[in-house]
Amino acid sequence: MAEQAKTKKPSGWLNVLVDYGPLLVFLIVYLATKPDGDSLSGQITAVIKSTGAFMVAAVIALGFSQWKFGKISPMLWLSTALIVVFGGITIYSGDQRWIQAKPTVIYTTFGLALLVGWYFKKALLQVLLEAAFEGLSAKGWLKLSRNWGLFFLVLAAVNEGIVAFYSFETWLWAKFWVFMPLTFLFTFSQIPMLMRHGLDVEAKSDVLKEEPPTGG
Repeated sequence: MAEQAKTKKPSGWLNVLVDYGPLLVFLIVYLATKPDGDSLSGQITAVIKSTGAFMVAAVIALGFSQWKFGKISPMLWLSTALIVVFGGITIYSGDQRWIQAKPTVIYTTFGLALLVGWYFKKALLQVLLEAAFEGLSAKGWLKLSRNWGLFFLVLAAVNEGIVAFYSFETWLWAKFWVFMPLTFLFTFSQIPMLMRHGLDVEAKSDVLKEEPPTGG
């Protein structure tokens, strides 16, 4: 009971803040420091400054999650660690492709992990989310893990496509105008399947609140 009292359930908007707040800082700093012209050195400087701000904001979000909710999810731990590692390499090398590769790495890692777990009848998504949807059967959790695994691989491919064919700034905006809507629509699309596998009608909103972080 004492442990339950210490751990608070995050609300939907706080989940979004923790997940996308550092990205918003990244975008704001980049837009504020990018050169007006086509200066390569100015572009590199803007990327380095925004990446540094991104790293700091990600660590702050990690601390906020621990302070506010009394826990840090495994996915948030890994995401923050990769931000620090790939962000550090980006600052050291001056090559923006490193920080752009980070979402692909995390989407692919979690996608493959969930699919391997599904293959061996282990619903790893429930472990990663540290969540329990009322009434949902073990079969429902397995299907949800499989579907999220496939969706993560799709997001990895989308990220690589945007990196290959669009500018760095377009890639940044895509986090909010492509990845966020896709994630919401995908999460919402899973509710009918979950209800067929026992999800309580009143627990539908929990599915949207407990979606895996995909801010990248």
